[in-house]
Amino acid sequence: MNQKEELAVAQLRRAVHKLGSSTEGFGDITLIRFLVARSFDIDKAAKMFVQWRNWRASFVPLGHIPDSEVAAELQQNKIFLQGLSSRGNPVVAVKVHRHVSSKDPLQFKKFVVHLLDKVIASGFRGKEVGNEKLVAVLDLQKLAYKNIDIRGLITGFQFLQDYYPDRLSKCYLLNMPGFFVRVWRLVSRFLEKATLEKIVIVSNEEERRALIREVGVDALPEEYGGRAKFVLLQDFQLDKPSEEKTLLIT
Repeated sequence: MNQKEELAVAQLRRAVHKLGSSTEGFGDITLIRFLVARSFDIDKAAKMFVQWRNWRASFVPLGHIPDSEVAAELQQNKIFLQGLSSRGNPVVAVKVHRHVSSKDPLQFKKFVVHLLDKVIASGFRGKEVGNEKLVAVLDLQKLAYKNIDIRGLITGFQFLQDYYPDRLSKCYLLNMPGFFVRVWRLVSRFLEKATLEKIVIVSNEEERRALIREVGVDALPEEYGGRAKFVLLQDFQLDKPSEEKTLLIT
């Protein structure tokens, strides 16, 4: 950390304390993510941190969401966890055409948390550092109108923005059909500028090559230009130390 960041972290800790909460147990790197998410506005970052702690305590009291609580979502076999990118970031791939809109909004929200927690935990090197980021690949091939879930997309991105600050490295949208453009414009209205800047709609060969470089051939599935096989989220095994660290995920 540089001197400016050190000062901002110290101020953030004091601001959180004034709000009746605590940063004890959370490293400087974790706190910097909240500062980055709020453009180093101390008061806004402190409020965000406190809201996150309260949300985490009530929504994820066990520290993680068990597979059994999101079985219906997992059974759709739509999410794949591919290991680490060339830059060491966890890679998650989504076959969106397999998605079926949930009739239970609460369960879908739990699934979003289950997904993000597991993806981030897969990037731990024995323990959580606090700056782990993920790379997402959303494959829109074979997408039909029945798969369109605007509420689900907005929920996923808003959870990422509100409760997992500065955790997204890149999000690639592949094989976008023409009819989805209007859907994406609507969803984009709910996304912060910082999030939008990390989203790439892959529409030409140059952008596809950039995707391969960013993800790396060892993590990217074969059909996207890599050498990897798809690994279902529920089949991906975390190291035990990582599972125990999910309590601190943000």
